[in-house]
Order: sequence, then C-alpha cells, then structure tokens
Amino acid sequence: MAEIIRMPKMSDTMEEGVIAAWLKKVGDEVKPGDILAEVETDKATMELESYEEGTLLHIGVEEKDSVPVNGVIAIIGEKGENIDDLLKEAGSGAAVKEDTSEDQPKDDKKTEDSGEKEVTETKDESEDGNDSEEVDTSSINANLITMPKMSDTMQEGTISSWLKKVGDEVKSGDILAEVETDKATMELESYEDGILLYVGVEEGDSVEIDGVIAIIGEEGADYEKLLQSHKNKSSKKAEKPNAEEKKTEPKPGSDKASNEESSKSGYDQPASTPEDQTTANGTGDGGRLKASPLAKKMAEEKGYDISLVKGTGEGGRIVRKDIEQFDPAKAKPSSATVSQPATVQSAVGEESYREEKVSQMRKTIAKRLAESKFTAPHFYLTMEINMDKAMEARKSMNEIAPVKISFNDMVIKAVASALRQHPKVNSSWLGDKIRYNSHIHIGMAVAVEEGLLVPVIRFADNKSLSQISQEAKTLGGKAKNKELQPKDWEGNTFTISNLGMFGIDEFTAIVNPPDACIMAVGGIKETVIVKNGQMQVGNVMKVTLSCDHRVVDGAVGSAFLQTFKSLLEDPVRILI
Repeated sequence: MAEIIRMPKMSDTMEEGVIAAWLKKVGDEVKPGDILAEVETDKATMELESYEEGTLLHIGVEEKDSVPVNGVIAIIGEKGENIDDLLKEAGSGAAVKEDTSEDQPKDDKKTEDSGEKEVTETKDESEDGNDSEEVDTSSINANLITMPKMSDTMQEGTISSWLKKVGDEVKSGDILAEVETDKATMELESYEDGILLYVGVEEGDSVEIDGVIAIIGEEGADYEKLLQSHKNKSSKKAEKPNAEEKKTEPKPGSDKASNEESSKSGYDQPASTPEDQTTANGTGDGGRLKASPLAKKMAEEKGYDISLVKGTGEGGRIVRKDIEQFDPAKAKPSSATVSQPATVQSAVGEESYREEKVSQMRKTIAKRLAESKFTAPHFYLTMEINMDKAMEARKSMNEIAPVKISFNDMVIKAVASALRQHPKVNSSWLGDKIRYNSHIHIGMAVAVEEGLLVPVIRFADNKSLSQISQEAKTLGGKAKNKELQPKDWEGNTFTISNLGMFGIDEFTAIVNPPDACIMAVGGIKETVIVKNGQMQVGNVMKVTLSCDHRVVDGAVGSAFLQTFKSLLEDPVRILI
C-alpha cells in the first residue's frame, strides 16, 4: 500500500524545509534506511531517511523548492499502484494530471461523482477482496494533529505538559504542548486555527510517530469520524508483514489502568491525601510536575525545590512569576507536613521499590546500543600511554591559553590528527557499502541525568586546542541543560568516551552507530614504569579502542593506536 512521505520537523524552530537535492528519482526502489533527499532547514542541511519499502511513485517538491512541515514531498508504494486518491488527499490534483496521465486510465470519474473523500490509505486489492468501508470526512471542518518526528532517531514522544486544554481557541503558531523526545524537550507548535476539540494523549503518556495527539477545528465539528478514519488506516497498516514489529511496542497508556489499580492497594493507598495537596504545587495527575522550562531553569539556578512552589498558571502550572515570588522559608513548614505520611510508611527491614516510566532518551540508548552490540562484531584493542610529557605540555599551555585546556581536549585533538593519517578508521558500515569520511567530526559522550548524549565537535582536525576546549565546554553545558539542537548531535564520524575523571583505570565502550570505532579513555595513574632498564615513577593512561570488525581490522586499529600514542607522548606533534 502506498504511503505519503511528509516533511518532518527536524528542529524545534523549523517551519519549512528546502529540498537541496533528491538522491532518488521516480521509479527507483527504496528500502528502509535509504536516503531520499538532502533537506536544508533553518539549522543545517540534513538527510531525509526513508522508513518505508517500495518504489518511489511520486515527487511533490522540486529541488530548491520549499515545503512546510508536514507538507507532502513524496509517495512510496508498490510499482504501478494507483495513487490518485492519495494525491487528492494531499491537495495535489494538478499533479495527478502531470504525473499519471501517461500511465493511468482516465475512467476514474465514477469516484469523483460520489463526492471527494478524505482517504487515509489506498485500497490493497491484491489481498483478500474485503474492501473496508471508508469514512467520509470531507464535510468535517477539523484536522488531526499527529506526533511529528522531531529528531532523526525519534520513534515516539511523551507529552510532558499540555499548554492548551479542550475548548481553548488555538491560532497558528501557538504552542500546544511540551514534548519529551529521546534528545530533548521541545515545544509542539500548532499550524492550524480553530478550537481544541480533542486531546488524545494524557500528560506523561507516550505516542508513536504519526499517532493522534489532538484535533483542532470548528466548534461542534464531528471529530469522531476523523478518529474512525485514522483508526481504519491503522488497522490496514497492521495487516502488513512488518506489523509484528509494531505490535511489540505497547500502545500509549495500555498498561496504565492495571498500574493504577495495583497502586490503589497496599502501601500506595494512604498517599491519596497528599496527592490532592500537591496539585496546588504545580503537580498534575500521576504526580507529574507542571512547570515551564524557564521556571525549571530559574529554580535550578536559585537552588529552589520546585515541588514546593505553588503554581498560579493554567491548571496550577508553575511559571516565571511563581519562582520570582517564592520564599523558601515560608514553604518549609508545609513541605514537612506533606512528607509526614512517607515517614510513617517507612519501617526497618521493609522491602520497597519504585518504578518509573522509561524516558525517551533511555529508550533510544537501549535500542541503538543493543542494535550495535548484537549486530556489529566488536573487538577491542588496549594500549598504555606515558603521559609525563603531556602533563608538562598542558601545564605550560595553560599559562598562556585563553581557556583552560583539559586532558580530554588533548585526547580529542590527538584522535583527530591520528584519523587524518588513518582514514580507514574514520568510516561507517552502510550494509552494502562502506563510507570513508573525508571530514573528521568527533563525538564526545556526555553524561546527563537521564542518560547519555553525544555532542559533536566538527572538523576537529582543523581546530586549535583552545578552540576545541571552548567548544567542548559549550556543548557539554548545553547537553546538561537540555539545550542541544539536532545540528549539535548529528554527523559524528568517531566517538570518545572518557571516564578518567571518575577514577576509572580502563573500560570498554560500545560502538556508537554509524561510527566504526569508539575510544574508551581511562584516568591518568601514577605508577612504576621501566625506562631504559631502570624502574621509575611515571604517569600512565590506558585507552581501549572498540572496533566494528565489518569495517576495521585489527592491524588497521593497531596502527591508529600507535599513531595516537606517539602524538600524546610527544604533544608538540599535535600542534603541527
């Protein structure tokens, strides 16, 4: 069955995208993971990846033309499939005559006479002959709002908080909700004018890409037909062979009822009284804190416990004014009262635990690293490096450097210089081919509260140590404050994970796709070394290179490590 490919929202500020170049043409076979086109956004030029398999039947946007977010850019389906209905749905009636007049017969007037219908999916006549009845939605002045794809790795989003409620008037450009993705919390902007008629996802619940989250339209519109139409489309998709994969993921809120029932028994029952009280302090149903991103940031900077702040915004939401007017001294007595039931419940030797919903970031980490570990055959190379000269050089450089240079900055620069000499390590496995990158973009793993982010230092081999140090500090701060944009975390060709500051001597890391290698860096340890046949005290650092054996062989990885070692043991060579 044919599928419409729409312009995804590739950054939180993106309103439209420009097709910089099509990498596929009409009639080409397309597989999941293939790059359809290069899209220029307000942040950067990104690759548009296909998640469908079939033939490219229609291109709706020419190169250098722009299209708004969620606008139709292409259609993928079975070769020779009739896509007239999909083009009508997309409002591309003119395109039908241009693209299909040569191959398609013109005896489709019977369909037009029966009135225009909003068709959610073309009929699959090759299956059994049971045609499901389509719902006529042409007379309904309302539009479905579905979960957009806000990052290249996003599979689903969690509604962090709703900023509009059912019955509110909505204008194009208004922020409907805050959505937590696998990378950051972003604002969901409305592109429709009207009344918010329906909210399909509660705060704290997740919904997959293109799942219905709301309906906006004319007051009194019969939006139930839109929901039925979307449901019919989903049921048809479930008949596809790849539907088994989708079924493994639980529907948003599917186990919510059972969890709520179980929470009503046992030790959770007495907590109902303080729950009512916390609603006044910006906490919604399920104990989720309602606060604007600015309020959260201000509370963190001032050292306030935001759960003690009383929200005066819509639905008890904590806003900037509440933080500015908050007095911690006055709030302490009430917090002690609220926390009293918890002290009553605790007992010596009592077994207890708590369960939390898995965040989008943690889901993505689990999925991507599991795929890497179980798909890419890993092997590991460990080497000791004498850091005596590196320590002396760093001390000398910091006396004149505009920013403080760290050992991690020196490692990044040494890796970039070594990659320039060993381009086979700066590569990616693409299934039927290997990509050797001419540019060097170093990803540096940064630990954040919910998991791990990998901001990217671009063209690291062309930058000075001071530039690398400044950029690493800026990106690290953005990562911890959840301020990274897609351009900050995309495009790495090699990754470094450094746990030396935590006292770790050595460890192995999992390759970060699409990279072929990742370097695990341990701490610098003072130990006894043998030099010129004599024992003496030295400073040693261990690094372990994890390699994807499909791309990099042992000899190639070893030669890279030898070059890396020579650069750090004689740091002057890094500067050349």
